[in-house]
Amino acid sequence: MQSLNLGILAHVDAGKTSLTERLLLNAGVIDELGSVDAGSTQTDSMALERARGITIKSAVVSFVVGDTVVNLIDTPGHPDFIAEVERVLSVLDGAVLVVSAVEGVQAQTRVLMRTLRRLGIPTLIFVNKTDRRGADPERVVRDLNARLAPAIPVDDVELLAEHDDEALAAYLDGRPVPLARLVARTRDATVHPVFSGSAITGAGVAELTEGITSLLPACAGDGDGPLSGTVFKVERGPAGEKIAYARLFSGTVRVRDRLAAGKVTAVRELSTGGVEVTAGQIAKLWGLDVQIGDALGAPTSTGRHHFAPPTLETVVVPVARSDKGALHAALTQLAEGDPLINLRQDDVRQEISVSLYGEVQKEVIGATLRDEYGIAVTFRETTTIHIERPVGVGSAFELIGKEPNPFLATVGLRVEPGPVGSGVRFALEVELGSMPYAFFAAVEETVHSALRQGVHGWAVTDVVVTMTHAGYWARQSHSHGTFDKSMSSTAGDFRNLTPLVLMAALADAGTRVYEPMHRFRLELSADAYRAVLPVLVRHRAVPLSSSLTSSLSSSLAGAAYVVEGDLPAAQVHTLSLRLPTLTRGEGVLDSAFDHYQEVTGVVPERGRADHNPLNRKEYLLHVLRRV
Repeated sequence: MQSLNLGILAHVDAGKTSLTERLLLNAGVIDELGSVDAGSTQTDSMALERARGITIKSAVVSFVVGDTVVNLIDTPGHPDFIAEVERVLSVLDGAVLVVSAVEGVQAQTRVLMRTLRRLGIPTLIFVNKTDRRGADPERVVRDLNARLAPAIPVDDVELLAEHDDEALAAYLDGRPVPLARLVARTRDATVHPVFSGSAITGAGVAELTEGITSLLPACAGDGDGPLSGTVFKVERGPAGEKIAYARLFSGTVRVRDRLAAGKVTAVRELSTGGVEVTAGQIAKLWGLDVQIGDALGAPTSTGRHHFAPPTLETVVVPVARSDKGALHAALTQLAEGDPLINLRQDDVRQEISVSLYGEVQKEVIGATLRDEYGIAVTFRETTTIHIERPVGVGSAFELIGKEPNPFLATVGLRVEPGPVGSGVRFALEVELGSMPYAFFAAVEETVHSALRQGVHGWAVTDVVVTMTHAGYWARQSHSHGTFDKSMSSTAGDFRNLTPLVLMAALADAGTRVYEPMHRFRLELSADAYRAVLPVLVRHRAVPLSSSLTSSLSSSLAGAAYVVEGDLPAAQVHTLSLRLPTLTRGEGVLDSAFDHYQEVTGVVPERGRADHNPLNRKEYLLHVLRRV
């Protein structure tokens, strides 16, 4: 049988998990339709998911349609858990994007569709909740076409003529448009077939199921080829053992196989429960020391993020001081399953901070620590994560054996701005063979780690760091053969010296601090517009456009104002709390990260979590004492 790895994605409350339940019921995997409200769904297995009625962790279930095994991955819809969606994208053959026929295109809908199209993932659209009051599938399709991508209702395939030359020729000749053209355009992610119905009643789901197997591509792969796979989820078993979820693109993995990450002690292929996994399949693997995103065998992805990183952070404080060690261990385990939590250990203040997408995620972390680890915690006020970018070009160097350099290494670095969105790039202006490779590797690794805290304490990005000077003292021994550290360079010398040189070069270049900005879309009744506008200004929102239009939301009758613009990420939560009162509960605010904007006025400083290399005396006192 062939396999198809399918993602179900949506804005929160569009009915994604209910659709998953209906697909499983129709395929005979479950005997009774679960309910999100009742906490009885198949894929929401966490107690927290059942209690809150939202998906927090991605889950994989399998069903068979004809000669195709569909591995269905249900992903979170709440934007606070976009990291779960991030990890799933790399293993998909196709996707179903669920859109509510009532609420229509929402912020997360736009983010997801743009990402699916950018990655070229074939995607079907299911317009759900057509049985609800205020449903308007035709309006949703119009909105999809106007704002996102070509959306072709499957019962009106003639519209494909606008996007396919062969379909156009058939239409002009009065011939039926061949279904093969829709298949081709779907599989190259040029157009997106639209199905409509209701996951609750089952209307339209049979047609969607047929579309999944006929329009989306089954996975291709060579089970006898070289091993290539991706770990997209990591969890802990009852005894604390690490379990990796992996999708194979090529090759086969069996029990007792030895991989770079360790010996496979157990395998469970998810569709059959088999004890081996081959190309195209998804399995749980035991015995491997892996992290999310790790490759099994040959790498399969670039490692680049598809979505914006978290823009908020908070300090986690144990209620009982005696739980400090247990808290660190628990958060480390949570970070295995969600690397974008991005633990930050402040050795100076003895504090741990975590990165966040939003307040709901903070509440979930607190509840998980309490329920699964028995640790009660509180959180400091949530703060915004800024970034730094270099302003100009700066350089610095220190020579071996020359004051004031106390380390047996020569390091020179030049810092200059890189293209926006390029991250950190390390380059060499010295011969690679001029010293042992391990010393170059130590400098490069330290550059990346040191740039997590710039001149103002924020991570530095969009920067090119070039090594301009390099030198070392070769290994020296006494006549009786003992190694003399005082005469020989080690990788540690380069690791200790690099932060001093790098920060001096960065200070020479200068940096500016930028804050994360969301692009927002606010729909509200015409009579509430005047009251809301000054509130937007007080929250530092910058309206870029406003228009009076017919309402796209079921909560608003008649005319509505639609305001779009930029809003600081730090203001999103407080503005969303104020809007219900100002708009009588009818305002609809959507927002998603869009870009970084330079901070004006007082530059926010972030306390350093280490001994500051910008303060040479403090840094050397700490490092030399440690050495």
